Amino acid sequence: MVDYLCYLLRVKNNYVKFTTATDTQHSNTTLDIQEIRRGLKNFVHDEVGTSAKLLNLTESDGHAGLTFLFEVLEGNGSTNGYVIKLPPKGVKRKGNTDVYRQAPLLRALRENGMAVPRVPWAFEENDWFDVPFIVMERLPGHVYFAWDPSSVFERSKSEATSLWTQCVRNLPSLHCFDWRHQLSNWHAPISPEAQITYWEQVYVQAPEPNWAKAAEACERLLLDTLPDEEPVGLFHGDYQPGNILYDRGQLTGIIDWELSGIGAQLLDLGWLMMAADDANWTEHWHPISPPTTKHIRQIYESERGSAFHSAPWYQALAGYRLGCIACLNVKLHRKGQRHDPIWERIAPSVLKLFNVAGNLAATL
Repeated sequence: MVDYLCYLLRVKNNYVKFTTATDTQHSNTTLDIQEIRRGLKNFVHDEVGTSAKLLNLTESDGHAGLTFLFEVLEGNGSTNGYVIKLPPKGVKRKGNTDVYRQAPLLRALRENGMAVPRVPWAFEENDWFDVPFIVMERLPGHVYFAWDPSSVFERSKSEATSLWTQCVRNLPSLHCFDWRHQLSNWHAPISPEAQITYWEQVYVQAPEPNWAKAAEACERLLLDTLPDEEPVGLFHGDYQPGNILYDRGQLTGIIDWELSGIGAQLLDLGWLMMAADDANWTEHWHPISPPTTKHIRQIYESERGSAFHSAPWYQALAGYRLGCIACLNVKLHRKGQRHDPIWERIAPSVLKLFNVAGNLAATL
């Protein structure tokens, strides 16, 4: 099972978003911003033009790899914004640390009209950095993190309804992408069973014993109620409004494809339902005016033209996964291995996530 299925939450730029944690999380092999600056200056000179200039390089909230934002002032006077993603130095390319694998995916999706960033450059071997990298064009807009939206969004029910609805309605077109024809050798399919058992090595690290016990019980229920085969294809892996760009209320792009793969596509639907379900959250940490899980499912099924009776099982899987993630990251925060106080806000929801997931699985 690939190791990219481990997440953490971070606070950055006045919102919180899902990002990934892997066995590289304690690595000191990352490139610093001065190394990035030197490499990018040479890259811009060689690839854009000798008169082009690198501007406004800043670090972004990347995943297990490194993500930086920058602009290029070209010889004709135009300025364009870009995003560069690189893996940590000295780390095996696997899962989300293999940032180069996003290039063929994003290029194929964009060629098919999907709202994803254009990838003008991608290199496995190069003279500018010691690692592979990709450069994407920056899309307009801001992500909508439903728990704590950026100030550019209204905290109103009508705003939330519009943004969530666009997010859900966009998902079926992504799931209808013909991966067999255009990405046949891109990624080996992942089974739902593997998505469950992977987390055993994570939840055993829970700082509170009752969390691990609840996770183990939930795992058994999920394994005992595995659904019949569902549509297999491309999934995003962290599909929620916090990874959707909106500009003046309109969806402009889907970002952060580190967790994408080939497998049971209802993982994305289940993750949306889990995120929106108030039963998973506390009074002090909950999404702002989300749609009901029933409404999310109805929109998806209507757009897809088919009913998916196992959708609650995939919501259960999503809740189990996020609960397991919390087991690890609360521990790391409390032990001072990764200062991230947001996890103390998540901690009261851990048993809720496992209990809701277990109840959903038990009723199937």
